Amino acid sequence: MRVTGRLLFISIAALVSLGAMSQQRSDQPGSDKDIRIGNIVPYSGPLSEFGAIGKAEAAYFDMINDRGGINGRKIRFISRDDNSDPATALQLTRDLVEKDGVQLMFGSFGTPGNLATRWYLNEKKIPQLFVASGDEELSQAKAFPWTMGWQPPYRSEGRIYANYIQAYYPRKKIVVLWQNDQFGRTLYKGIQEGLGDLNRHVLVDVAFDINDEHLEAHVAILKRADADVFVFLGVPSTAAKVIGLAASLNWHPVFIVNDASASIANAMAPAGLENSAGVISATFLKDPSDPAWRDDPAMKSWFAFMDKFYQVESANSSAALYGYAAAEALTQVLKQCGDDVSRENIMRQAASLRDYHPSVALPNIKMNTSPDSYLPIKQMRLVQFDGRSWQPFGAVIETAFTEGAAR
Repeated sequence: MRVTGRLLFISIAALVSLGAMSQQRSDQPGSDKDIRIGNIVPYSGPLSEFGAIGKAEAAYFDMINDRGGINGRKIRFISRDDNSDPATALQLTRDLVEKDGVQLMFGSFGTPGNLATRWYLNEKKIPQLFVASGDEELSQAKAFPWTMGWQPPYRSEGRIYANYIQAYYPRKKIVVLWQNDQFGRTLYKGIQEGLGDLNRHVLVDVAFDINDEHLEAHVAILKRADADVFVFLGVPSTAAKVIGLAASLNWHPVFIVNDASASIANAMAPAGLENSAGVISATFLKDPSDPAWRDDPAMKSWFAFMDKFYQVESANSSAALYGYAAAEALTQVLKQCGDDVSRENIMRQAASLRDYHPSVALPNIKMNTSPDSYLPIKQMRLVQFDGRSWQPFGAVIETAFTEGAAR
């Protein structure tokens, strides 16, 4: 995601050493007894709700260290706040590499910041692993062999929504409210490509800024179009407002929201469970606030982890679960490295995952990589909210594009 006009160069520096949040500096070089991992996340600013990703990753590595580390090595997870500013992300990444001596960058959030650091990290041959972005530009194995994505691509997700509309509502009128940044544009591009000739049914599309103060006016404009299908592409906090606004106008279209907003705790409940009933999305991870997973062994482990290592008031953060799942995947890569935690072997193992299933991923969602395929997760499930729980329907969907098609 991109936030323009940020004049702040460096905001809060959140340093996570041995997986624990602290403000102390870590200047000593890494040793054969630890693995230093760098991370950039917006703990402050307009996208601070995604700071939970970095906090959960820090807590996960706390858990790993509490269990003795990985192959005898402890994890030093150093996470810093870029306030969603790409220039800050680049400077902090340089510092993490040149001053803190990290072996790799992992899970940094957002498309602009990761694109800003990609050239530098590839030139230095430093792994930029499992970036928290669904932009396919960050999964170009041949052009940037040191940068690898993690989640399903945004364009493919958009294509899934387009295919759903084609199958169920081929003659219905459509409106779209999309976040005016690279994240929202890429999702919408996937929808447009997927709809093809049916784009003529998109009556109105409105772009909004992350701190937009005119959401009520936007929703009113879209309602006046008298559309049957309303597609929202943005963050959970905005999705909650928009669903609530539509209900307050007595407007009840077929409502589609993107995966990032498919959270009961962070979007559906704040909007009102009754207002949110019927919402459609596509996702690949379990929702920690979904009662359907209450007795699931992996989710029981998640809640135990949150209680012991994260210790926040609510364990229902979908962003935190995302961070947990990504950290679990990186742990698998590092375990595969054995005694060789060179940067070259870390990338080699990251590109050698075979049917790896993150414990909190939906059933049959698996990670597969190769030297030519840097899109680890290529599957999603369509789900519908019934006012209480997400109900999956249809089969697991293979995403629509491969790295070579990301142009």
